[in-house]
Amino acid sequence: MKKKKWILAPENPDAASLLARELHLGALASRVLAARGFAAPSDAQEFLDAGNGHLSDPFLLRDMDKAVRILKQAIADGVRIAVYGDYDVDGVTATCILIRYLRSKGVDCTYYIPDRINEGYGLNTAAIQALYDEGYRLLITVDSGITADEEALYAQKIGLPVIITDHHECKDTYPCAEAVVNPRRPDSLGHFRELAGVGVAFKLICAMEAHRPAEDLLDEYADIVALGTIADVMPVLGENRTIVTKGLERIQNTRNAGLLALIQKLGLDQKPITANSVSFVLAPRINAAGRLGEASVAAQLFLTQDWEEACQLAEILCDQNRRRQEEENAIYQQITARLEQNPDIAHGKTLVIWGEDWHTGVIGIVASRLADRFGVPCILISLSGDSGKGSGRSIKGFNLYAALEQNAHLLERFGGHELAVGLTVDRSNLHALKEAMETYAIVHTGDEETVPCIAVDCTVEPRNISLHEVRGLNALEPFGMGNPQPNFLMENVRVEEITPISHDRHVKMLLEKDGRSFYGFAFGMGSRSCPFVRDDKVNLVFSAEMNYYRGRESLQLVVRDVQWAPEEERADQRVLEHFNRFMAGEPITAEEAIALSPCKNDLVAVFRHVKANCEDGVLCASARTLYRKVRYETGSAINLGKLLICLEVFNEFKFFDTQRTEDDLIITDLNFRGKTDINGSVLLRRLLECTKA
Repeated sequence: MKKKKWILAPENPDAASLLARELHLGALASRVLAARGFAAPSDAQEFLDAGNGHLSDPFLLRDMDKAVRILKQAIADGVRIAVYGDYDVDGVTATCILIRYLRSKGVDCTYYIPDRINEGYGLNTAAIQALYDEGYRLLITVDSGITADEEALYAQKIGLPVIITDHHECKDTYPCAEAVVNPRRPDSLGHFRELAGVGVAFKLICAMEAHRPAEDLLDEYADIVALGTIADVMPVLGENRTIVTKGLERIQNTRNAGLLALIQKLGLDQKPITANSVSFVLAPRINAAGRLGEASVAAQLFLTQDWEEACQLAEILCDQNRRRQEEENAIYQQITARLEQNPDIAHGKTLVIWGEDWHTGVIGIVASRLADRFGVPCILISLSGDSGKGSGRSIKGFNLYAALEQNAHLLERFGGHELAVGLTVDRSNLHALKEAMETYAIVHTGDEETVPCIAVDCTVEPRNISLHEVRGLNALEPFGMGNPQPNFLMENVRVEEITPISHDRHVKMLLEKDGRSFYGFAFGMGSRSCPFVRDDKVNLVFSAEMNYYRGRESLQLVVRDVQWAPEEERADQRVLEHFNRFMAGEPITAEEAIALSPCKNDLVAVFRHVKANCEDGVLCASARTLYRKVRYETGSAINLGKLLICLEVFNEFKFFDTQRTEDDLIITDLNFRGKTDINGSVLLRRLLECTKA
């Protein structure tokens, strides 16, 4: 696993003090704003403002006037209208607010959300024909359609007018629709381009209801619009900041039966609902339906007015999310086991991995987890027959779409953007694609290593992290893209306890510094993959949150990354240099040799630990973690160098076969039978001679 790079923002204590005084902010919130470049109170106030003044005129969007004229005429003429959506949260919420609006006008309308598994993203001609055959004579797309040239032509051919509303990147030309409304159109006059698909659908409603105050419409629709905006990871700035702020207030007191049922089902009704609650609790349940090919369940949830049905649908979504998690974890474990057995696979600049019949609805999530863990762009491909469907996720600074574009000759289809892609590839081209992606990465990054980065707002001490100060961070809400949750760095923290939680999918750490203890939660890091043990000294980057449980509030740290403290790193590096010189036959001092010399108890402890932890005769581990675990289990003084000497001795006697790549170890148990005198080790005798030099 690559070590992440921490980018610490420069401190501006004078600006922080001014912001705290002028804007009545907490010290921690003021330090964050100052670190992010808001030195003047007026600039900070403008950034924090979430008033309705940010809502722009919907008619600044090109073709909005056409869309309104056509839609009003269709309503007046009693035309049956179909809304064509998408299967993610943004697409589902966009579909639902437009259907709700049309129904409020007495329109005979329906919605169509394509099946992710069998149809894939976007418009398709079979669905268009089916809607036409059912008597629908106007089609409105939401969160899709901007690249549907062939499908729009087909609709025109059969006499079905199309209004496209979308927010994805445009090509140089647009589909031949009656109106194409997209804030990313270069000729749109609106200054805000970052609306989600549901945001564009909301702007259409605002344009249709131009006689009503925008704040009234926002009050009516903000809960669902905010849900889609947050889930689609849109920048929480400008117009979106207003939508999300008002939406979170409305979600807390939602009048939508389905949303309320889901909130209660998840136990969110007794605590403040934040953007994080939406991103990590609500949105995954809604997304799960689309990932498993049943997005209509999520749409029904938001459209039903029957409480009993709403509760049933919420239960179904939670069940689907559990299925999604099972599928995701099974694929992730399969891949990580493969990488542990063959660590060289993960030492390139990209990861391209394939497997038979992986669930195509979840491989994107797994690709994201792997990209984050290994710090490289990752493409996972699910094979079925001669074809494979893939999903890729990138890291900041690597344009994954451009990489596919350059290798389009190897692909049947592909699409997406810089950080996320989808593709279809023939089985015969898999190895060529893997090599081509690696070559592209080498050419475009050169010798520069692709390393994931974490932005850190400021360094803190325990005295800075109080309930009062963490509550004060609420002034910066809502968090999201463009306004991320603040990250803090605390150095030289001692790990007191590590406890697996949620079936060992995560760990809870009890952390201590300066006599004060905190609970830190490392999500996605099970105890098996946790490299740290009790009494380790670490530096950690974390966000600080309030936890609400049974009416009580407490402080918790959400761990973003952990690294050994510099003193631990220096000790490991020092003894590793001694080991490398000794193994290369170079001279070492007696003091250095003593530092490398394991005692009998060290040899026994390492042998027993490896034997006890092998799975199918193999143990894959980090060398630095392995010696710490042995040290913790036995209370010995073993260090990294002594561990490596022990393993070399066991190699010498054919007890184990140890392969080492950088810090990664693959230890194979050779099932030695019989007795041997370890004192006969050539390596140990040579090391003993060095201690006497």
